[in-house]
Amino acid sequence: MARRLLVKVTCGTDDPERSNQGLTVASAAVAAGADVSLWLTGEAAWFATGDRTPDLGLPHASPAGALVTIVREGGQVTLCTQCAARRGLGEDDTLPGVRIAGAAVFVEEALAEGTQALVY
Repeated sequence: MARRLLVKVTCGTDDPERSNQGLTVASAAVAAGADVSLWLTGEAAWFATGDRTPDLGLPHASPAGALVTIVREGGQVTLCTQCAARRGLGEDDTLPGVRIAGAAVFVEEALAEGTQALVY
């Protein structure tokens, strides 16, 4: 059985390199055929919002929106419930396929057998 990769990105434009690394790892894992779950929390919540997806402005880096699209198309993207609420975001604000879920679901995924969790 293949291990599942759970990636939690907790930052956005406030820490662009760390944010980009998390998104890059998640999208690279999808491209490699892994079962990937990407959680967007804190300022990373904006990556779930289509036209409001921030540009990290990093030279030599893929655009954040493109990386999130790769994961949406080949894995699961989740927006933190509390993070969404604090930013006034609801399901109508998110990209297709992005779910909104809370800590209990994150813990369930993180503790599942065969899961490797990474936090950025």
